[in-house]
Amino acid sequence: MNHAERTNPLGEESINRLLRQFAVPSIVSMLVGSLYNIVDQFFIGQRVGELGNAATNIAFPLSTSCLAIALLLGVGGASSFNIAMGRGDRKKAVYYLGNAAVMLFSCGLVLCFFTELFLEQMLRFFGSPDNVLEYAMTYTRITAFGFPFLILSTGGGHLIRADGRPKMTMVCNLTGAVVNTILDAIFVFGLNLGMAGAAYATIIGQCISGCMAIWFLGHCKTVKICRKHLMVKAGNVGRIASLGMAPCSNQLAMMIVQIIMNKSLKYYGALSVYGESIPIACSGIISKVNMVFMAFVIGISQGLQPIVSFNYGAGKYHRVKEAYLKAILCGGVLAVVAFLMFQICPSQIISVFGDGSEEYYEFAVNYFHIFFVFYFCEFSSAYQFQFFYCYWKA
Repeated sequence: MNHAERTNPLGEESINRLLRQFAVPSIVSMLVGSLYNIVDQFFIGQRVGELGNAATNIAFPLSTSCLAIALLLGVGGASSFNIAMGRGDRKKAVYYLGNAAVMLFSCGLVLCFFTELFLEQMLRFFGSPDNVLEYAMTYTRITAFGFPFLILSTGGGHLIRADGRPKMTMVCNLTGAVVNTILDAIFVFGLNLGMAGAAYATIIGQCISGCMAIWFLGHCKTVKICRKHLMVKAGNVGRIASLGMAPCSNQLAMMIVQIIMNKSLKYYGALSVYGESIPIACSGIISKVNMVFMAFVIGISQGLQPIVSFNYGAGKYHRVKEAYLKAILCGGVLAVVAFLMFQICPSQIISVFGDGSEEYYEFAVNYFHIFFVFYFCEFSSAYQFQFFYCYWKA
C-alpha cells in the first residue's frame, strides 16, 4: 500500500461516511448556487412581471454555457488531481489544479468579451421576442461581467472539494448567494432598479464567491500551488478536458434544448391565445425549479467524484463500484419524490414567482405536467453516462 493510500481517508473510510461527508456539502453548495437564478426570478417576477421572467429565460443559455465550462475544467481538473493523488503522483497532481484554475478564469473572460460584443445577436438567436429584448439586454449586459467569477467559483469548487475540503466549497457558494439575496431586495425593491438591480446583485455575489475560491485554492490542504503550476500546458489541459467532457456535453445539450425550446415557444406561442412572452416566461420559471432538483442529483455526483477518482487511481475498484451504486440509489429515490411533487402541486410552485393572467397559470401547469413526466428516466441515463465516460477515459 503506497503512502497516499495510508494517509488519505478517501481510500480507507467507509463509503457511507464518505458520501455523507462529501455529498451533503456538495448538495448544499448546488442548492445555494441555484439560488442565484431562483432569487433573481422571484424578485424580477414580483417587481417586473411576466416580461422580466421571460427575459431571464432568454439569457439562461449563457448561464448554462458558464456551467458547461465550469464542469469541463472543474470536474476534469478535480478528477485528474484525485486520480494522480491516488496513484501517488503528487507532483503531477498539483499541475492539474493550477492549470484548471487558470483556464476557468480565462474562459470566463473570453465568454464575457464575446457576449458583450454580440449581445443583441445572441439574444435574438436565443429566441427573444421584441417586447422582451430590452429587458434581456439590460440584464445580460451587466451579468456578463461576472462570467469569469461565476465560472471560477463553480469550477473552483470542484477543485477545492478534490483537495478534501467540501465544506469550503459550500462556504464560497453560500456567501455569494446570501449577498445576492440581500442585495436583490435592496436594489430591486428598495431602490426600484428592476432588471439592472437584480443583475448588479448577481455579479457582486459572484465576484465575492470567485475571490473566496481563489483564496482557498491558494491555501490548499494537500498540496501547494506555486507560480510554475499556473503555466498552462496543452497536455495537462487535454487530460483535464477529456475527463470533464461528459458533464460538459450534458450541459451543452441542455443549452441547445433551451434555445430550440425558446424559439419554438416564441413561434407557436404567437399563433395561440398565450402570445410570445407567456410560454417563454413559464418555461424560464420551470427551468429554475428544475435546477433545484438537479442540485440534489449533481450534488451527489460531485460528492461521489473525489471518492471514486481516488480509489480508481489506487486500484480499489470494489470501493468505486460500491460508492457508485449507493449514489445511484439515493439519486433515484430523490427523482421519484420530485416527480410526485411536481405533478401534484405545480400551481402552488408557480405562484411563488409572481402573479399572472389566467392564461399564464393554465400554460404553466400544463408545462409542468408534461416537462417532468419522465424525469426520473432522464436522471438515470444521464448520470450513468457521465460516470462510465469519465472512468473509461481515465
